[in-house]
Amino acid sequence: MKGLMSGVCLTFLLAGNVSANESKPVTVEVLAKSTTSWDGSVLPSYPKGKPEVTILKIDIAPGVKLPLHQHPVINAGYLVSGELTVVTQDNEVLELKAGDTLVEIVNKWHYGINKGDAPAEIVVFYAGIEGEPLTLKHK
Repeated sequence: MKGLMSGVCLTFLLAGNVSANESKPVTVEVLAKSTTSWDGSVLPSYPKGKPEVTILKIDIAPGVKLPLHQHPVINAGYLVSGELTVVTQDNEVLELKAGDTLVEIVNKWHYGINKGDAPAEIVVFYAGIEGEPLTLKHK
């Protein structure tokens, strides 16, 4: 119910139903909108099944390299702080800094590495299917 109420409140705000004594207007900034992933690949169609949205906050310590992995579902992230480098198995590289977004690659092996001196904090939104994995690790 909380999520529904938040959505209803946001809808009213975005529709212009802000009280006359409201001092700051509501602004909306699109951070990312795409039909392709960061490497230019077209995003796949959504799979059939019961949808399940997952939002993860991932903290990666300085110097940490994540294992080679892939995502079988569409996902997008927002780097809150720090820096992060994403490298595909084909050596395509994406350098991210705080405030950057990415529409992640799907079904393509890659890893992330924090080359910076501070933790990297990224929030990732996954559009998955209930009971299906979000990430597969390379064997």
